[in-house]
Amino acid sequence: MRSVTGGFFKTLKEYIMITVGMSLYVIGYTTFVMPHNILGGGVTGIATIIQYATGLKAGYSYFAINCVLLAAAFKSLGKSFGAKTVYAIIICSIGLNLCQDIIASYPPAKQVVQTLAIDNGKLLSVIMAAIIAGVGMGMAISVGGSSGGTDILALIINKYRNITPGRLILSFDVIIITSSLLFPSHLPSGELMPLADKITTVVYGLIVTTICGNVVDMYLSGNRQSVQVFVFSQHYEELANAITSDLNRGVTALDGMGWYTKKDTRVLVIVARKTDLNVVLDCIKCHDPNAFVTVSYLRGVYGQGFDVIKK
Repeated sequence: MRSVTGGFFKTLKEYIMITVGMSLYVIGYTTFVMPHNILGGGVTGIATIIQYATGLKAGYSYFAINCVLLAAAFKSLGKSFGAKTVYAIIICSIGLNLCQDIIASYPPAKQVVQTLAIDNGKLLSVIMAAIIAGVGMGMAISVGGSSGGTDILALIINKYRNITPGRLILSFDVIIITSSLLFPSHLPSGELMPLADKITTVVYGLIVTTICGNVVDMYLSGNRQSVQVFVFSQHYEELANAITSDLNRGVTALDGMGWYTKKDTRVLVIVARKTDLNVVLDCIKCHDPNAFVTVSYLRGVYGQGFDVIKK
């Protein structure tokens, strides 16, 4: 019963993370990028090209394109990924249209966009958009979700090759953004965008994707960072039992000797995620407040429960 409840709350937490992440992605895009007629990357960028060229809202084409790409996610990344991605795509598709409607028809929202995006200029807008959208994408990817499109291709390649998702997404986005020069774009007034403005828009779009890709990598690497904890304690048996039974963490006991006391002892070695460090330290303090503890941050941990060595 406990495992069922734990699984339910774990799944609920993942879907909440995807909801918040995709909401941030949509807010960053519709608030800071689209008011300046700037392009983003991925399927969102393709959908925006279609909207600028035809007037069809980005949410519709975004959903249609992603429906075609979902088959690859189901086959390569598993059904759970597919379910989370479908959910993320629905949230993103609705959000892209809904946010545009709110900004267009709700004066306070229009004033927020005017103050934060229009008045601050394009450069500051693309930086803010990239940070907000990058954090949102990182949140979704960290729990196995995705905003769809090129994210799916990036995660499939990342599964078999040791190339970060952010770098792959950046490569796809560069191709999509530069291709916008081949298609007509209309300004909000309905006029065709001059070629010089289109080139400037491409440059700003590349800035968005470059910063966004790096933010995604920073977020994911921060979540995956691990720590190695050495514990020197006379109560090593009690501590090891508590950590393995209560926290479900692995513990290795090494033979040691205190050179000053000349007494044999055991040194406990614990490898855990950085996010679990406080829980481990609380457990140690609870069972032995006088324990001597050292913590080292690790660049990579490979094996059961951690990352997988890739080609």
